[in-house]
Amino acid sequence: MQASSSALKILAFGAGAIGTYVGGSLALAGHQLIFVEQPKVVEELREHGLRLDLTIDERRKTKEAFVLRPQSFVIMPSLEEALKYWPFDVALFALKSFDTRPALQGMRPFADKLPPILCLSNGVENEQAIAGEFGPDKVIYGTVTSAIGRRAAGDIVLEKLRGVGIGAGHPLSEKLVAAFNDAYLKCRLYPDPHSMKWSKMLTNLIANPTSAILDMTAAQVFSNKDLYKLEIDMLRECLAVMEAQHLKVVDLPGTPVRALAFATKLPLWLSRPLLGRAAGSGRGGKMPSFHIDLHSGRGQSEVEYLHGAVVRAGEKTRIPTPVNKVLTETLMSLTRRDVPLEEYAHQPQKLLSILSSQN
Repeated sequence: MQASSSALKILAFGAGAIGTYVGGSLALAGHQLIFVEQPKVVEELREHGLRLDLTIDERRKTKEAFVLRPQSFVIMPSLEEALKYWPFDVALFALKSFDTRPALQGMRPFADKLPPILCLSNGVENEQAIAGEFGPDKVIYGTVTSAIGRRAAGDIVLEKLRGVGIGAGHPLSEKLVAAFNDAYLKCRLYPDPHSMKWSKMLTNLIANPTSAILDMTAAQVFSNKDLYKLEIDMLRECLAVMEAQHLKVVDLPGTPVRALAFATKLPLWLSRPLLGRAAGSGRGGKMPSFHIDLHSGRGQSEVEYLHGAVVRAGEKTRIPTPVNKVLTETLMSLTRRDVPLEEYAHQPQKLLSILSSQN
């Protein structure tokens, strides 16, 4: 598609599921995309292009996947080479939280040429890391609630259309919301970026470490009343930490987060069927991300940056977070292979006993 005079020139760090979905959607809307990726991925995408199966979005009125030919976007194997296309209007950053620090180190030599960075990563500490490295004017808070499946490099499928949130307060925020909406990304502006990010993290916490530690599906976790109580206690800790920081729970695009928070106040017998269905429908048939990361063998887990962030914020605000601490430490011990993967597999009582010993 031919770019218009008002088109954005966008630098996208990575062509993973979110990067391909958001970047590809913007390219379909006429914006100029320059991706930075690993050399092997660069070769694949230069040969095959990007494929976006967005057929569940009825507004697009198509039953065919969109294919972006290699000539309709740019992909480079290093930031130095991508910067040949400088200047940029904005950068998209949607890496795993454990990849944030290494990525920022690689970006440091080119700080003077970096545009403001829209951070779409999960977790609540990535934006602070970006701001600490390049200045607060170089970061825009964002979140994605749509569910995206990745079939292969540059080949994604939109599994559930919810939307994107962008935090207010940056000169580019409103312009990006308009561009994202023109690209069918269902974008909303949020006046309090921190509340937006913490509300998104609240949804990421559910049954995530428990599933990985016990090698159980989210449905199996919720069907066990003792594990369900653990999940509620974990969420209550996060909500208490949010309250101590004067952050509000806000609904996100297509995601009723306030209803989730309200459910933690209900009797367990009443809330369990409701949250069990929500947890199952939110992920479809997929295992939670911590489980996928643990069994991938890469030796890293985002639990340190999600539940671990709750623990760190709890220490600062003097809010006890024993459940989040045990879940973080236990999953990290499995991730580092300090204990074998089968140590807790399908043994809920073994995990619950650790928590009991803390009380």
